[in-house]
Amino acid sequence: MRDYRGEEVMDNLDYGRIERAIAYLEAHALEQPSLDHVAEHIGLSSYHFQRLFKAWAGVSPKRFLQYLTIENAKKRLLKSSSVLDTALDVGLSGPGRLHDLFVSVEAMTPGEFKAQGKDLVIRYGFYGTPFGECLLAVTPRGVCHLAFVDPEARLDALSELRMNWQKSTLIEDQSAGGEIISLIFDQTGGRGQGPLKLLLKGTNFQIKVWQALLRIPEGAAVSYGALAKAIGHPNAHRAVGTAAGHNPIGYLIPCHRVLRASGDIGGYRWGTARKRAILTREAVCCDLQPN
Repeated sequence: MRDYRGEEVMDNLDYGRIERAIAYLEAHALEQPSLDHVAEHIGLSSYHFQRLFKAWAGVSPKRFLQYLTIENAKKRLLKSSSVLDTALDVGLSGPGRLHDLFVSVEAMTPGEFKAQGKDLVIRYGFYGTPFGECLLAVTPRGVCHLAFVDPEARLDALSELRMNWQKSTLIEDQSAGGEIISLIFDQTGGRGQGPLKLLLKGTNFQIKVWQALLRIPEGAAVSYGALAKAIGHPNAHRAVGTAAGHNPIGYLIPCHRVLRASGDIGGYRWGTARKRAILTREAVCCDLQPN
């Protein structure tokens, strides 16, 4: 599979294998399954599985397995309060790719929100990513939608986009988002490219939650309770969880970095295996970055 520039990229079948491998590793973490066992489970030779996995994660499956333990999640969560407080104080910061990239958020005005995107032109396309295919939609004011898509669910994903922007004009245009996708998932972080703009349509409370999510550094995780406290609504755990779940721009607005208070992975609208894959790959990439 090739990207919009004609360069070779991992296809969705490869990510499907990675996702099944992660789900298997998670389910059998205490047994410390061997490379051969995992490779057999996803239908590859040990050699090809090792090669594919290392190309995706940058580390071996054995090293990756160390990041899948609940103990690791709990350790990160125990630090989350100070991490989030600091991030909220200083704005977006940290060594992660997305923080080097920087994200500029523009919320719709109350009048625009009421008009539900009337007269707005939205261009969309389907693109390959390290976490499977995604649907990306962009406007002249920034990215307004990013959702991971299973191969058989393209029509459902498009229906959700149309539902969210009922009065806007939607145009399929594969060329509109190619450079943006490359920028988002480029491991070099897109340094020097300037801010990536997001256009958000939501209630004041939702936007407040989404802005707080943007301040969680890559490689960190917080609880719903810590997030609720950070936005000044310490008793609104459920409302915060609902707002995070309705986030229209996946990955860039990192709702995947919110865990249960116990440290358990919790739910994710695009599947817990994908959430685990994103979190673990972020943790690995942060640990591999030079000091």
